[in-house]
Amino acid sequence: MPTLTETRTITVAHSPDSDDAFMFYGLATNKLETGNLSFTHVLKDIQTLNEEASIGDNYGPILVSREPAEAADISKLKIAVPGTLTSAFLALRIFNADFQYQVVPFDKIIEAVQSGQCDAGLLIHEGQLFYESKGLHKILDLGEWWHEWTGLPLPMGGNAIRRDLGPEIIRQVSQCLRESIRYSLSNREDALEYAMQFARDMDPALADRFVAMWVNDLTLDYTDRGRAAVQRILAEGFARGIISKLPTVDFAD
Repeated sequence: MPTLTETRTITVAHSPDSDDAFMFYGLATNKLETGNLSFTHVLKDIQTLNEEASIGDNYGPILVSREPAEAADISKLKIAVPGTLTSAFLALRIFNADFQYQVVPFDKIIEAVQSGQCDAGLLIHEGQLFYESKGLHKILDLGEWWHEWTGLPLPMGGNAIRRDLGPEIIRQVSQCLRESIRYSLSNREDALEYAMQFARDMDPALADRFVAMWVNDLTLDYTDRGRAAVQRILAEGFARGIISKLPTVDFAD
């Protein structure tokens, strides 16, 4: 096992999205001093990552449809979802578990709804900001619903780290990730320019708006409300049988 003075390579896997790219800008471009840690980056889709921290306070994934519909109609719809092991899918099933669904890559969901492949789609990324321009209709904002019901933000993502790395390495990695986010927020223009390569044809103003939704003070620190929100969504999922085992969540310093 390496000592704390030897170089340790940490592999960081994240989705190829503008908000994640923005958060990891400092590390990915070697802007930060990371001590004995060396970081490599792997880009994977969200479902793959979850098989192997973003928080919306009164906003979150949006369920949209080709034809106008109400939340009460969900059980009649075939819904395109970004993966069954995503927080968005969990939140939707907590709201209403009785619906048909098809797993579609998150960046193809709008297309699946437009083409009639699915009646509705669960949007978790940039499409939240421009679905109306594609002729789609909002059925439900899960973040608004969750906030009205619990008074808490809706946890949509977070950085998970292997426990077997040990407490000291975990602390160091957590500090580096936090500093990367802080660096991006302090050097917003440069970080946004870097993130634009992952923005899928969004204009800079729209990308900046999207990044602001998912990279903010709650990204730097969950706060007590954020920690309570993580525990609450997992508990609600377990109580309904959506999650077979209630996981133990430890928050790194």
